[in-house]
Amino acid sequence: MTAPMTIERVSASDATTLATDRGPAPMNIGVVLRVEAGAVLSFDEVRGLVASRVTLVPRLRQRLERTPPGCGRALWVDAADFDVGDHLEQTVLENGAGTAELLTATATFVCTPLPRDRPLWAARWVTGLDGGSAALVLSAHHCLADGIGGLAVLAALSDEGSSGAPPAGPFPTAAPRTGDVALDAWQGRLRALRRMPSRLADTAAGIRELAGTPRRPRLAERTSLNRPTGPLRRLTVVSTTLPELVAAAHSRGCTVNDLVLSSVAAAVGGLLRARGEQVSDLVVSVPVSARSSASPDGLGNHNGVMALALPLVVDRDERLRRIVALTSDRKAPQRGTSSGPLGLAFRALARVGAFQLFIDHQRLVHTFVTNVRGPRLPWHVGGHEVTTVVPVAVTPGNVGVSFDVLSYAGRLAVTVVADPAVVPDQDVLTAALADELARVSR
Repeated sequence: MTAPMTIERVSASDATTLATDRGPAPMNIGVVLRVEAGAVLSFDEVRGLVASRVTLVPRLRQRLERTPPGCGRALWVDAADFDVGDHLEQTVLENGAGTAELLTATATFVCTPLPRDRPLWAARWVTGLDGGSAALVLSAHHCLADGIGGLAVLAALSDEGSSGAPPAGPFPTAAPRTGDVALDAWQGRLRALRRMPSRLADTAAGIRELAGTPRRPRLAERTSLNRPTGPLRRLTVVSTTLPELVAAAHSRGCTVNDLVLSSVAAAVGGLLRARGEQVSDLVVSVPVSARSSASPDGLGNHNGVMALALPLVVDRDERLRRIVALTSDRKAPQRGTSSGPLGLAFRALARVGAFQLFIDHQRLVHTFVTNVRGPRLPWHVGGHEVTTVVPVAVTPGNVGVSFDVLSYAGRLAVTVVADPAVVPDQDVLTAALADELARVSR
């Protein structure tokens, strides 16, 4: 029996993500949960755990449905034929495989497009790892969740999140009728007209958030790291102790994020100089979230972006001082508002088939740095501790390398995500980043 009809549409930000997913690499996000002694869990046990816990996250059992012309944005509807077996499989690596092999398998998995006719996520239970550990690797389309929403999903899948959680609502709900969808669309348009003054104000705030420092509308300098990327990515990870980094930030009067940005600037600047390139600023796109937390039933994207021109000066203290001044000056009162004007522009480009050409040759940013604050205490899966969490986000266009940062249970992990054809010297970049993070932590 189906539950009463509801109408749930993709947000404007999610619609932008879907409309612009046209490149050789899918706009997926992923995560690796390394589970201590996880090898003792059978695949059937893991499948049972996942099957029982996806019910706590409604979006994991919903698929996208296009609407007829004039009926508004696409809908999220319950997938009545949902079967966790369509999403979860087992991967057995060669016995004794280490982190490098796990990351290679993860990169291939996350760079695989997800079928659009089913819920937009997939998972792999990876065994054969050294030390008797295993890993739960998840991949989801970016329209499903942003970084903060992704944390809500992971928490719900953990022992801690599922314990004492309220029971799932009725499933499946009835799909809305076309007439109801059309009526809802027109009602939404009328509401939008009434909100026009505030939306114009939000758009203006979003443009200010995008533009940032009024002095910097110029194009980003050309670099060898910025050329059209292909379908493959390679992952390397730098991990450091979070309390030491926090103490170092406090002693310097800055934030952990400032130290991370300074370290990324130092590592990338050094790589460019080694390639014989002289670049004065590294223009970094950083997400600006409109929320500080999310619940399993409130996913989607709620991010805007800011572009920061990080100075590539060699002197560490001078570089950090200038970055702190830059980030302090960029605190936006209306966070995440840039998604509005960005979405309008990107969807317009996508409609005329020009978006991929644009992002393959854009000179707005050099790279992306995301930073999500995870839980202070470790998660568990099937009674076994999740010792490591590695974030992954696939960046399209001509951004050859990006950096995904996540704090978890006293550690800070930075995943370097790069196209191997654009960044064959990724190991050099990763080593430089590790060295710089170690230096600023002292």
